[in-house]
Amino acid sequence: MKTVLIVDDDLAIREVVTQILRYEGYDVLDAGTGAEGLALAEKHHPDAIMLDVKMPGMDGFEVLQRLRAASIGAPVIVISGHGNIETAVAAVRQGAYDFMEKPLDRSRLLVTLTNCLAHQEAVADRRLLQTQVGRRSTLVGGSRAMQVVREFIDKVAPSDATVLITGENGTGKELVVSAIHRASARRERPLVEVNCAAIPRDLVESELFGHEKGSFTGADRQRTGRFEQADGGTLFLDEIGDMGEEAQAKVLKAVEESRFQRVGGAETRRVDVRIVAATNRDLSSPQSGFRQDLFYRLNVLAIHLPPLREREGDVALLLDWFMADLAAKLKVRPRRFAPETVAILQEYAWPGNVRELRNLVERLLILAPEEIVRPIDLPPMSGAAQSRPENASLFASNDFQDFKTRSESAFLQLKLKENLYNVSRTADVLGMQRSNLYKKITKYGLRTQPAE
Repeated sequence: MKTVLIVDDDLAIREVVTQILRYEGYDVLDAGTGAEGLALAEKHHPDAIMLDVKMPGMDGFEVLQRLRAASIGAPVIVISGHGNIETAVAAVRQGAYDFMEKPLDRSRLLVTLTNCLAHQEAVADRRLLQTQVGRRSTLVGGSRAMQVVREFIDKVAPSDATVLITGENGTGKELVVSAIHRASARRERPLVEVNCAAIPRDLVESELFGHEKGSFTGADRQRTGRFEQADGGTLFLDEIGDMGEEAQAKVLKAVEESRFQRVGGAETRRVDVRIVAATNRDLSSPQSGFRQDLFYRLNVLAIHLPPLREREGDVALLLDWFMADLAAKLKVRPRRFAPETVAILQEYAWPGNVRELRNLVERLLILAPEEIVRPIDLPPMSGAAQSRPENASLFASNDFQDFKTRSESAFLQLKLKENLYNVSRTADVLGMQRSNLYKKITKYGLRTQPAE
């Protein structure tokens, strides 16, 4: 059972909020002064604190400062009257989770508290995950899909077998290669990357195997190729599906025999190189234009990296990870994401995957006007139309009445979400009685808080 501490000099507010929260299954403590609230917080360590701003003696601002000084990490929801909004916002900037205006709305109160506690649990989970990972890898994520990737790395890294990594652009294929190399016996030797898509086709052979001086126009000096540079280490052939067929044939021979000749050279050179290849294409089909013999030679140990939209729960982890990492690099104070912002980003389809998320965090870190990133701060996102649809089965209706029912349910759920699940506000926007909206919420089993 979660414990909530209410600190407010208004007895009526304490009694009403206590009644609401106890009915919802919370254990409630209450205090009429800041000093009494601070003492209860130090003694009982509640899971969340609801704190009034204006109180005689020790006001909410001072209580908040003393809570932080005492290392009491319970999230604080500031309560303020209409005339104290600036003070409440200032309190949020000093570390309060959120603020609410008086008079308190029951639905908003419960949604805010639920989000607050969920956020606190997520923060704790992230800290635990970071401790377990030990920052040995930037492969951030606690989803089952990422657990499978980590297990794969742990198993294949000690071997010298060839690895093929597939997945959409931006899923972090280069991070998997880096993790495999660092966990291998070759970690002290070079990790050399070749972006096969960025090399002109007539220069791929020279880039990979090197060339002798005068071997072709422009070859004014001898050049060492990437195979030789990676001797004893790992050679990463990124976007290998974009490599031309002639170069594929020579790579196949080099991979199979660990030997090659420089362009224009006669000497056969031998290397000890582990090959890791990556692609965003399906190379298994003959229609891909990729040599099937090379595909089978590369496809010894294979792993498919899941797109971000299939990594349940990882968006929130990545938001915090990149925010902390980028803030340190840019030497600025990190922003915090409001729960409703996180909820929106968790519903987004992320066509650009982790790379797109990182770029968004960097943009928000520089441009967001406040310490807390709210939905209004989000830019137009190109993949918005690809967001997970809540009405995907709308047109699967069997008859018109079924379609009307599905349509109304989907419409009301969307409006609840747009109004942050505040039932009163949603009813006002829709121009309907709140009691009528509650009936429809019950009828259709609609959510009244963000999906976990």
